[in-house]
Amino acid sequence: MTTQASAPPPSTKSQALRSYDVADFPALTGLEEEWRFTPLKRLRGLAGDAQAGTGTVRHEYGELPEGVAIERIGTDDPRVGSVLTPVDRVSALAYGGAGQALLFSVASDVVVGAPVSVRVVGDGGEGLAFGHTFVEVGRFAELTLVLEHVGSATLADNVEVSVGDGAKLTLVTVADWAPDAVQAQHLKFKLGRDARVTHVQVSLGGDLVRQFTSVEYTGRGGEAELYGVYFADGGQHLEHRQLVDHNVPDCRSYVGYRGALQGADAHTVWVGDVLIQAEATGTDTYEINRNLLLTDGARADSVPNLEIETGEIAGAGHASATGRFDDEQLFYLMARGIPEGEARRLVVRGFFAEVINKIPVEELRERLGDAIEARLAKAGA
Repeated sequence: MTTQASAPPPSTKSQALRSYDVADFPALTGLEEEWRFTPLKRLRGLAGDAQAGTGTVRHEYGELPEGVAIERIGTDDPRVGSVLTPVDRVSALAYGGAGQALLFSVASDVVVGAPVSVRVVGDGGEGLAFGHTFVEVGRFAELTLVLEHVGSATLADNVEVSVGDGAKLTLVTVADWAPDAVQAQHLKFKLGRDARVTHVQVSLGGDLVRQFTSVEYTGRGGEAELYGVYFADGGQHLEHRQLVDHNVPDCRSYVGYRGALQGADAHTVWVGDVLIQAEATGTDTYEINRNLLLTDGARADSVPNLEIETGEIAGAGHASATGRFDDEQLFYLMARGIPEGEARRLVVRGFFAEVINKIPVEELRERLGDAIEARLAKAGA
């Protein structure tokens, strides 16, 4: 289960070091390719050697529909670790420090009509907090799950998502932390045959939020659509990384992330890795990242990567674009009598609309729209 750190450097992402033991990962220096954009000092000890934390997070949720259950399980449960093996030091630290996991399960053949929401609430404090969540969606089940993060915490957590054959899951994750919060998360999907996942990742709050999302297929016909919306204000660091590992034939993926930045030292990072292994014939994949710089002093790093080991694919591509307001769009709106500030808000709202509309929860869509409006108003846009 553990690969020794002394092994030769991996030639592909699929061969990267994986281990549940934090000691197998070298101490982080910030020079590593996977960490070169992350300000390690702002992780507040999560990049260190701590094995226990004094910080806490709690979970809040309402009445659950029939066929859906939530319970606490020990990390010795065979499901824990069956989807995700840590690929970095912080994820391994979270695995060892969590102690127990929150199990969210949906029985096979159950179709849940209304969205289910779970809130992860940070109770503050200066100690480190560790978390582990396991989402189990049975064969042919269908569900929309909203996992929202609020409050204050310094949290390292892992989220494992197992989607059975023929199942459909829409997962919306929202990082709306307090301004002082820090989170480093690894979320991994494992898809069965003909399973479909739509993931919408929203990042607004927090001082530093680093989220790594990975996808693995176990049968033909799997589909994964990963969308992201993020808005970094002055001083915030929001980092999103994906690894879509096409390791079986005839699967599909699409990655589309959009971000806006404003204020001095606002920094966003998007790194999208798509690997098409030699046996993954018939793969169809595309990834795109777009960033909108609203003020001077903001920085967006965008790195799309595509690694292909077979020529027998349906399609593959990637794109990235970072820029300021389109002057032609502003001119068009202002020429029709719309004040400049309102015109800018309309442009930003339209920039995010395509992704926000992927969220099948009207109340959440409206709340995110209001939050974006509030950010723009703060900057006087």
